[in-house]
Amino acid sequence: MYILPVPQQWEEKEGVFLLDYHSRISVAAAVTEHSHYYAKLLQEDLQKQLGYVPAITRGEREAGDILLGLDASLPEEAYHLDIRSDGIQLAAGSERGLLYGIQTLRQMVSQAGALLPCCEIKDYPEIANRGYYFDVTRGRIPTMESLKALADKLSYYKMNQLQLYIEHSYLFRNQSEVWRDDTPLTAQDILELDAYCRRLNIELVPSVSTFGHLYKVLSTKTYGNYCEAPEQAKEEFSFHDRMHHHTLDVSNEGSIAFAKKQIEEFLPLFTSGQFNICADETFDLGKGKSRELAEKKGIQRLYLDFVKELCEFVIEKGKRPMFWGDIIAGFPEAVRELPEEVICLNWGYSPEQKENETKALHDAGAVQYVCPGVGGWNQFINLIDSSYQNISKMCSYAHKYQALGVLNTDWGDFGHINHPEFSTTGLIYGAAFSWNREQLEFSEINRQVSCIEYGDCSGKFVDRVAAASQKSVFDWWHVVMYKEFGNTEFTEKETLEKIPAANGELTKLKQEFYEGLVFMKPEKRSLIKAYLVAVDGMILFNNIGAAIACGKYKAAGEAKKGLARELEYWFYDYKEVWRTVSRESELYRLQDIIIWYADLLRCLD
Repeated sequence: MYILPVPQQWEEKEGVFLLDYHSRISVAAAVTEHSHYYAKLLQEDLQKQLGYVPAITRGEREAGDILLGLDASLPEEAYHLDIRSDGIQLAAGSERGLLYGIQTLRQMVSQAGALLPCCEIKDYPEIANRGYYFDVTRGRIPTMESLKALADKLSYYKMNQLQLYIEHSYLFRNQSEVWRDDTPLTAQDILELDAYCRRLNIELVPSVSTFGHLYKVLSTKTYGNYCEAPEQAKEEFSFHDRMHHHTLDVSNEGSIAFAKKQIEEFLPLFTSGQFNICADETFDLGKGKSRELAEKKGIQRLYLDFVKELCEFVIEKGKRPMFWGDIIAGFPEAVRELPEEVICLNWGYSPEQKENETKALHDAGAVQYVCPGVGGWNQFINLIDSSYQNISKMCSYAHKYQALGVLNTDWGDFGHINHPEFSTTGLIYGAAFSWNREQLEFSEINRQVSCIEYGDCSGKFVDRVAAASQKSVFDWWHVVMYKEFGNTEFTEKETLEKIPAANGELTKLKQEFYEGLVFMKPEKRSLIKAYLVAVDGMILFNNIGAAIACGKYKAAGEAKKGLARELEYWFYDYKEVWRTVSRESELYRLQDIIIWYADLLRCLD
């Protein structure tokens, strides 16, 4: 029996409880109507898992019932689950705690069925805010169904915050130039998702770029005059340059007014008490239009004054501001100049991430979240091992330096090539290690994720994915950089010589994915196609990398006849998988890359 996150206290006892079709879910009289929704959530899941529906009632528990109630003596998010042979009693400090206890019970039923082992669980989170940050801008804009499914998953693993990264992928008023070639989220979408999340005790926190990373906005005729380096807007689109330029010109008074207008329009759609202004990676600041001002005041001062004014504006609107801490981490003492309410989002994604920034911000008095990453960007399949190392380290720093929260990030650099579901394992790492400071070893948590999330009774699914993720030689970063800049780093002979072995291992793993289907939950088997398409893409691009470089290193392999055709057929399957969870969004940009490589290959042949 596994439970993720692992409970703080879990005492197993003799005996079992039979959850038969006569059992009832009894809601204590003091429980509110909102908690009745959680009872329905449990009821629906029991019907799915067991095939019958325990009735919901109100009042005292009788033998064989599940009693849901509140206990004022417990901390707000704590719950106490007592499974005895004559029934189940779940008490919690609040509705939130009650929901967490129900999620634990759901996980137990998914593994044990109607015969639940007797036990007593006393549980609570060690970090108050446990969030997930999902990029819905740099390639994918999700369907509403997939966003709600993400909220369900966050709730299942006891997470309580969600943020969607927005640059241009929301239908802002008077910005048709920005979203006219896209499929943006609308106000109605946000309102619907906010209400859905709220029922699951998830705070949907608004997040909008208001300083850097404004490629599409600052490339328009209407708003281009706010760009620090306007010559960038005239260049052909580049995945790389989109992320490294396009910062607001702070010497233009219209820039701060524009940023405030974005906040003012977006903020009312959310019931959250917080607002993330982002303000990260302002690489162009002081290098273009504001150069003269920077020479007088210094780039740090320009940055700090702009962020401070935006934070004060958010506070005036009754919300608590957040911002990314990558810039201010270089001069952490400056956080003392910001309003005390401000939350610094301290990110770092290396598997060998050090605690330096977390400690420095802590020592400077910053209120911070630590923000690790799920390792999916620029990968066909998320780097499972790397994400485990990064998330486990960053969560340990969050505990050590009393961080206010953990915000686990899922970025979409270079078009968001990876399927969003592939980030689930990293999502669960973050949920588990922020809830409980005691961390499971890599192989053990992978076994548990395989069982709980995928119903894989063999326990091997996540390890299989982790092995596949490491076999991309000509990976998506190389693919994009070669097209955009002619970068030939991948043509190093030692790298190319890895391709035959890597593709052999991927071919073997494909067979294992097929063989493992029988061990998985039926409702999870559809995900296997997404993995198979990803593995085929890795094999294909490894071969393409070898084909491009074969003129230099004959031993690396020659261009394969029909490789361009294979690529085009593969992309047909890829688009089909994409559309199961995402709107069209920037799928056309990926298509441009595929067509470019197909044409290149035909020239090579």
